[in-house]
Amino acid sequence: MSISSSLNAGVMGLAANASRLASISDNIANSATIGYKQSEVDFSAMVLNQGQTGYSAGGVSSRSYKNVDAEGALINTGNSTDIAVDGRGMLPVTDSNGVTASASARTLMLTPTGSFTPNDQGFMSTLSGLYLMGWPADASGNIPSVSRNSAVGLQPVNVAANQFVASPTTNINLGVNLPSSATEAGAAGSPFDLPVEYFNSLGSSETLTLSFSPTVPGAGASNAWTVSVNDSANPGAPVASFTIDFNTGLTNGGTVGTVTGGAGAAYDAATGEITINAAHGPVSLYVGTAGSRDGLTQLDAAFSPTSVTKNGSPISELQSIEIDDKGMLEAVYESGLRRTLYQIPVADVPNMNGLKSQGDQAYSLSRDSGEVYFWDSGTGAVGTTQGFTLMESTTDIAAELTDLIETQRAYSTNAKIVQTVDEMLQETTNLKR
Repeated sequence: MSISSSLNAGVMGLAANASRLASISDNIANSATIGYKQSEVDFSAMVLNQGQTGYSAGGVSSRSYKNVDAEGALINTGNSTDIAVDGRGMLPVTDSNGVTASASARTLMLTPTGSFTPNDQGFMSTLSGLYLMGWPADASGNIPSVSRNSAVGLQPVNVAANQFVASPTTNINLGVNLPSSATEAGAAGSPFDLPVEYFNSLGSSETLTLSFSPTVPGAGASNAWTVSVNDSANPGAPVASFTIDFNTGLTNGGTVGTVTGGAGAAYDAATGEITINAAHGPVSLYVGTAGSRDGLTQLDAAFSPTSVTKNGSPISELQSIEIDDKGMLEAVYESGLRRTLYQIPVADVPNMNGLKSQGDQAYSLSRDSGEVYFWDSGTGAVGTTQGFTLMESTTDIAAELTDLIETQRAYSTNAKIVQTVDEMLQETTNLKR
């Protein structure tokens, strides 16, 4: 019994060390593979019931697993959509079937890093066929309320529909000084025109022309102006008009006093904005709140548009896709406009090493891993998403070569046990002769 158990233990030792050799071979072969997680083999002693007068060898068993918890070094690249998680957590991805499958039938996989580029259909994918997933943003760039413990709300990231964009102008800030002398008795009363370019919803350039006409009194100074707004997209009569009376006190002289909305214009005293109806839709003109000096002013100086700013942009072509450390995937256009397309969450599970390897540095959930939870990048226990970055293999070549030598010696020793047991059994057989 003891001799046969020794033979069995030796054979099991050969098998266990062969498994360890296989994992070492994999690790060394993938030492340059981006995102590769080192394979490990654990040995466990197997114990049989032992008697008082003899000993039976139980042998050894081996269990292999991926050390997914280990984090590889991050390297900088020149590709903005090379993405890695700096810290704990993984990126959600799916396979090619998941692109067309319904949300409930889509395969969820996780990967620590990936070099994603748009394919011929606009989906962000790696060369190995992993498709990046995220929560789509609305037209304003906001992420709606989503489920954190389910992948149902995640969608394959597609940038094809965002190749061109036009952002209409909705706000214009007027930093303009009007000459106080123009409202004094005897002044010429000539209007001052201010053309302001704006963009409609199609990305076309139009012009709003604001005509500031001073009120000239018979004596003294009126400090009052009438403003009419003409739109090049709707020529003819002004689209709006309003009046402004400026303060003349010692502390607030030259600041906006009273604003009265006229035809096609409504003034909000709380925000200092006048809303007019341009040809493409409503536009807010910031003229300033009462007593403020950051909008229109009336000082003893020349007519001066010191700061006229607006939002919106003309039609522009997609230049690049970038991701920030908050997981926001943004489209960057030639005009400089940035638009949030998706939020890429960072996935976490209770037991990272319990994830099941699917190849191509992707992993799926298992009973051992526990349920997934999707965090915002950089919150909770997870790290941050990093663009222009890939994660290197976690293989330590020096350590693997050391383990290789140890495994070779252990294998040779177990082979010697098998050889010795064979010789002892041969001797036992010879006793009958």
